[in-house]
Formats: sequence, C-alpha cells, structure tokens
Amino acid sequence: MATKEDSCNDIEAQIVKGFDFNDASIRRGFIRKVYAILSLQVAVTTGVISWFIFHEPTKLFVQKNPLIILISFVIILVTIIALSCCGQLRRRSPANLIFLFIFTFAESLLLGTISSYYDADVVAIAAGATVVICLGLTVFAFQSRVDFTVWSGILVVLSMILLSFGITAIFYKNNKFQLLFGAIIVLFFSIYLVIDTQLIIGGAGKISLSPEEYIFAALNLYLDIINIFLYILLILGRVAR
Repeated sequence: MATKEDSCNDIEAQIVKGFDFNDASIRRGFIRKVYAILSLQVAVTTGVISWFIFHEPTKLFVQKNPLIILISFVIILVTIIALSCCGQLRRRSPANLIFLFIFTFAESLLLGTISSYYDADVVAIAAGATVVICLGLTVFAFQSRVDFTVWSGILVVLSMILLSFGITAIFYKNNKFQLLFGAIIVLFFSIYLVIDTQLIIGGAGKISLSPEEYIFAALNLYLDIINIFLYILLILGRVAR
C-alpha cells in the first residue's frame, strides 16, 4: 500500500518557497493540468475496481492468486520512489506520465483485489463517502484563508507515529482499536488533502508547488484520495461483520 511518507522524502525539492506563482494564467493552467491527470487516475482506478467486483471470473482469479498483491506492491514502491526522489524524471515528459500510469495501474490492481473481498454495496458506500469528503475538502481548501501548508512538517512527524501504530494494528486484532486507527488515518489523509490542494492553488499559502511539478501534485492528491477510500472501506467492512 502506498504511503504518504514516500512522497514527502523529497519535499524540499518540490516545494518552492517564495515562488512567483501570482500569474493567474500560469496558475490556472497548472491547476487544470493537475486535475485532468488526477481525473484520469481516478477513472482508471474506478474502472479496475468495478471490473474486479462485478466480473466474477476476474474476482475469483485475483482472490486465488495473492501474488498479484505482492507484485502490485513492489511496482508501486519502485515507481513512487522514482517519482518522489528523481526530480529530472518527474519533470521529463513523457517518461513522467509513463511512470505515473504504471504506478496508477498497479495501485488500481491492488485496490481492486482488496475491494473484491467486500460486498459491492460496501465498496459503493465507501466510494460515495470518499467523493463527498474529497469534494468538500477541496472546496474548503480553495475557499479557506487559513494556510494549512505550514502543518506539512508536523504531519510528516505524525506519519511516523502512525506507522508505528499501523504495525501494532497488524498484530493487535482488537476490533475497536482497528476502527479507531482507521478513523485516525482517514482524518490524517483528509488534512493532507487540504494541504496538497493549497500547495497546488498557491494563493494564501506561504509555500506552493512549481508549475513544473504537475506530476508530483497529481500523485499527492491521488494518494490522499485512495488512502481515504481504502480506510473508509476497511472501517465499513469491520462494521458490517
């Protein structure tokens, strides 16, 4: 499963302090490009998840072949490290788009395999809740005069703490603890979604992304969205049991 810490390792390289991002046309073009790429990523993921849920032969195949999860995870790890740590690769087209597509497809396979173990209505509710949360937070980030980007450093530290709790959750099978941990993760990535959105739109934020970093921006938003979806799905799955 892709983690937010991976994409934050190189954050000094992607965030430009005091960058002249006041040209409205440049900003609008950057925002359009980011959300166009993000829309394609979400569409691919939605399509793969839907296929894995409703196409019974595919559903049975992925459930009988857990190696798909391992292969997907390895591809995700390699591509996200490459995109996060290699600035030249991330900014060079079409190599950056190819790597992003490979990452997105591997992540979609992983999410599709996980979703295949849940009832279709549970997945649909999780997807609907994710849409509502993400749209609401995006509108809030666009309208808010509060600069949430200054919290980035704090959240990186908190992510390390949450990672340790996540390892504990793997071995500690208490249902209430699992639900609480899932809810905290949803909140965590919701805050990150607001921060990543403000990094894209600039405006009141003290720091913003360079317009060359459209791949990094789309990657961050996609990670926020899929992690919100995944942990809502896990919460609903445990409640439904």
